[in-house]
This record gives sequence, structure tokens and C-alpha cells, in this order.
Amino acid sequence: MERNKQINKTKNRWIIIMVLVILFVVLGNTCLATTKDKTPTLVNKLNSILKKIKEYMVKLAGPAAAVSIATGVMIRKLSFGDEEKMIIGKRVIINAIFCYFIILLLDLIIKFIEALV
Repeated sequence: MERNKQINKTKNRWIIIMVLVILFVVLGNTCLATTKDKTPTLVNKLNSILKKIKEYMVKLAGPAAAVSIATGVMIRKLSFGDEEKMIIGKRVIINAIFCYFIILLLDLIIKFIEALV
């Protein structure tokens, strides 16, 4: 049973890798169609979409982190001395803060790279 699960996981990984390779090949070939200023139109569209996704991600990160921290605090407060619930609440709080700072750090890195280009 364990071996079948491992085989299925490796098959799924290979399928994902093959799909990504095919996507890169297809997108690479479609990027050859350029406009007057020699900038591929597909690249411009993907760039604008990714910028919008980044903006929404940064806008939603703060409230999501606040809700996660409040949830962790409530778990700790309502644990009534249960050590497992106290640990779970602490993990929720730490993970929320850590993920929020990762998103902010990624935003700063992207802005730094855009400033260089």
C-alpha cells in the first residue's frame, strides 16, 4: 500500500513537470509574435496580470494576517490550560506573522528588481 502511494506521487510529479515543460515551450513559441516596439504581446499581458495579482496579494495579506493572529489568540485564550491547544495557538500566531513578513519581503524584492530594470 505504501509503495503504491509512492508510485502515484512520483507519477503525479512527472505529470506536473511535463505539463510545465509543455507550457514553457508553447509560451516560448507564442512570445515570438511581437508588436511594433519589439515587445511580445503575451509578455505584456502576463506582466500586467502578475502585477495585479501582486497588488491584491499585498492588499489581502494584512487583513488575513490580522484574522489569523486573532484566531491564534482566541485558541490560546479558550484553551483553558490545555497544553496542545496552547501550542497550536502559538503556532498559528507565529505562522501568520512569518507569512505576512514573507509577502512584504517579496513585494520589496519585486520593487527592487523593477527599479533595477
